[in-house]
Parts: sequence; C-alpha cells; structure tokens
Amino acid sequence: MNKDIQIILASPRGFCAGVERAVDIVELALEKYGAPVYIRHEIVHNKYVVDSLKAKGAIFVEELYEIPDNAVTIFSAHGVSDKVEDEARHRKLFVIDATCPLVTKVHLEAKKHESMDKQIIIIGHRGHPEVEGTAGRVKSEVLIVSSIDDVDRLEIKNPDNLAYVTQTTLSVDDTSKIINRLKERYKNITGPDLKNICYATQNRQNAVKDLAKIADVILVIGAQNSSNSNRLRDLGEEMSVSSYLVETPEDINLNWLKSAKNIGITAGASAPEILVNNIINYIQTLYNKAEVQTLDGIIENLKFKLPSEVR
Repeated sequence: MNKDIQIILASPRGFCAGVERAVDIVELALEKYGAPVYIRHEIVHNKYVVDSLKAKGAIFVEELYEIPDNAVTIFSAHGVSDKVEDEARHRKLFVIDATCPLVTKVHLEAKKHESMDKQIIIIGHRGHPEVEGTAGRVKSEVLIVSSIDDVDRLEIKNPDNLAYVTQTTLSVDDTSKIINRLKERYKNITGPDLKNICYATQNRQNAVKDLAKIADVILVIGAQNSSNSNRLRDLGEEMSVSSYLVETPEDINLNWLKSAKNIGITAGASAPEILVNNIINYIQTLYNKAEVQTLDGIIENLKFKLPSEVR
C-alpha cells in the first residue's frame, strides 16, 4: 500500500524497573543455580516473556504444592500473601522474592494500618494477584473496591477507623475519583495519595494522553490479563480514539488501520520492546512509506536493587 502513514510511538512505554528486575531475577537464577527454577504465577503478565523464560528452563506454577522440595522458587512481581510465604518457609523451599519494591511498599502500608486497628479498603481489581497478595498481608478481613459504585455499596463497621491502599497498576484518573468518594463518605479515612499508583503506570498513562491528541488509532501492546495494559487501552478510548490491545501482528485487524494516517503505538509495563518492533515492522510491510516518530516524554532511569540470592 502506498498510503502515507505516520507511526507515532509513546514515550515512555514498555518495561518498567519492577518488571525488568523480575525478569533479570529469573534469568540470573537460571544462570547461577541451573534449570529448572520454579516461579509461582506468571513472573509478569506477558506471554512472550513467559515463553522465553520457559525455553531457558523456568517452570511456572499456580500453587506451591506443584513445586518439588528444596527447589529454587521465585515469587512473581505481583507479590504474595503471608500464607504463601509461610508455606514456602515450612517446606524449606529456596525462595527468591521478585516482588516489585513498589508493591512491597503497599504491603507495608497495609500492615501499618492494621497495627493501628484500622479496617482496610483495597482499591483494586478482585482476583488480581497483586490485590490477593496485599489482602493476604493482613490478618483482618479487607474490603475491595474497584469503582465509585462499589464505594457507595460499602457497609462499614466503624466509619471513623478506616484506611485504604491501592493496587499499583490502576487508572490514575479513576482511582482519584474513588479516593475522593471515599473521603466524601468517610471524613476520617486515611491513606496515601496517588503516589501509590506506581511511577511507571502514571508515566505510561500520561504518554497515552499525549498520543491520543494526534493519533487516529492506538495499538496498545500488552497481554489480555495485564491490568496496566488494559488501562492504557481504556484511556485511549476515553479520549475518543479507537484503541486496541494486541501482542502480535496477527492480532491486528486491518480494518482498524484503513482510515488512519497517524497510528499510535504504546506498550504496557510488562511488554518488551521486541514486541513493539514486531508491530512496527509489520505495519511497514503494509505501508511502504510508514515513517516512525517518537514523542518526547519522561526518561525513566530508576533501577531496583537485585536480591542477594542472585547478585
């Protein structure tokens, strides 16, 4: 096709420091201890990453009982509950914790509120491994809300003794609205500001807002079960730009691109840059005049320290 097309890349996009650290931990563990190493849950929500690590000798499981005694065991970037940690200790598994440090920060915040006898509300998606891990870090029952309607349906024992924490990969705008509603209903509720939504989530959402101002269509590269990737797609749609979640060129419906002159591309925090390049190359085979432009954006230099077990 000879149509002039501009491919516009969001910046920043793709791997964040927490994901990079988690993937490095698995690869270094394989180098140091040899295959197999066992990972509880997908290390990050991306099929390409998971399949690449499987090919190197990583074995992914959902529960600890699937792991042989004394095996090298890695907890995913999403974090785990106290119960999982205790079970691993009881079974004497050799554990390397790849929990994102920003998720660990949420765990500590929840424990602090519990030590003050506060009832805890988690703003997040029920069933998401990060939310399950955070809920399992406190002994008392937690309440989970993911919308303003959920807040309005809450039944609270002591409205003056409440605290909230947040999943790190949510929509910044939606979470802000939920926090505001909580504060409207419960004047004495305590909790962090939006800084508990991780820096990478905020940066990628802001980059999509910039992209949506000039793109006719947005392709978000990320897995269907990736919370932060889904939020990027949702944000593009909220800004009235047709937005689609894809992982490979085969996921692209050519009708999406038919009338587009500016094709925006971004990637969730668990999507590697090779997937971005694969999509770019595919579009350039369709449109031989497709040029690539990268928007200006925040440069992320943050690196998280690796655990001692793999240093």
